[in-house]
Amino acid sequence: MRVLMLIGTAASALALSACFTLPAGPAGPQGATGDTGARGSSGYTGAQGATGNTGNTGNTGATGGAGATGGAGATGSMGATGATGDTGATGSTGNTGATGNTGSTGAKGKDNGGTVVIVPQRP
Repeated sequence: MRVLMLIGTAASALALSACFTLPAGPAGPQGATGDTGARGSSGYTGAQGATGNTGNTGNTGATGGAGATGGAGATGSMGATGATGDTGATGSTGNTGATGNTGSTGAKGKDNGGTVVIVPQRP
């Protein structure tokens, strides 16, 4: 029991120590600026190449003739209509069942106005 109390106290102290923060200290001096590096030379730009000649335009092809129109197809004949079937007979309606009996009311308990105390089970 004593060990459990010591562990609980140490855990509480550790948890509370994380809640406190201190302000930041003053800023340090600024560092020196470094030297600028040397600038490199520019590279050589190459000479421009010659422009090529324009190609010849090709001839236009001949227009093709129109195709022949096909003839109209024959219309098919209409099929016969089928006969309508008869309506089936209507079924009988079943009887309604009997109504059950009503149960009786139970007896009323007595209230003596006392206090109820609930005791938990011991481990």
